[in-house]
Amino acid sequence: MVGRFVDQVVVVAGGASGIGAATAARLATEGARVIVGDIDIEKAEKVAARITGSGGTATAVPYDQADADSIRALVEAALVTYGAVDGLHANAADLNVIGDDGTAADVSMEVFQRTIDVDLRGYLLLTRYVVPHMLERGRGSIVYTSSGAAFAGEAERVCYAMAKAGVNALMRHVASKWGKRGIRSNAVAPGLVLTTSVRESLPEEFRNSVLRRQRSPRLGDPADVAAAVAYLLSADAEWVVGQVLSVDGGTTIR
Repeated sequence: MVGRFVDQVVVVAGGASGIGAATAARLATEGARVIVGDIDIEKAEKVAARITGSGGTATAVPYDQADADSIRALVEAALVTYGAVDGLHANAADLNVIGDDGTAADVSMEVFQRTIDVDLRGYLLLTRYVVPHMLERGRGSIVYTSSGAAFAGEAERVCYAMAKAGVNALMRHVASKWGKRGIRSNAVAPGLVLTTSVRESLPEEFRNSVLRRQRSPRLGDPADVAAAVAYLLSADAEWVVGQVLSVDGGTTIR
């Protein structure tokens, strides 16, 4: 595989499992020095160990997406360890709280606040702490993990959809404010991706119902999204700025 990220440092925020872990591995195979950030440090260390065991370069860093000081420390760890931040995959989310998400009429404010704190405020803080370093270097690329929920108009999961719609707005703001100064900002909006947690938690009937609604003959794999993130982070996407790329098997067509 072509080394599109040789001598580049990429922070994967939320890299211990699923899409983040697949992205960290993909970037490392293309030469990136990867910071695998996650609140679950044991899983993050396993991801980093698999990468280094395969000849790549990665370091696991514990951090809490809901804590500003922790997010700042994650970015500083990349600078101390590898001397730069060239790319950021902002991917972390609280997937536990989704089960308690509901409608505007009944969802608790605690669920709303937790969702916003992790899935939106945390993305804003990641952006705040990486952008100055990218500006110093005169370049950088950020890819946010959004969701089809941001524009699908679902009858449930109102907090999650609101947060992801906010992520899209944040991404476009970054593109408009700093695109001329060499910082590219884009997002991926995955459909149903069969991560380990999804395979363990979602009943087959639900998975089949999603499959019937999409235009691909299969559901997603974390590697599908990782490939899209790698493209958007790379120089191959140098003229792609401010876009939300749906990686969902044709569930949405826009």
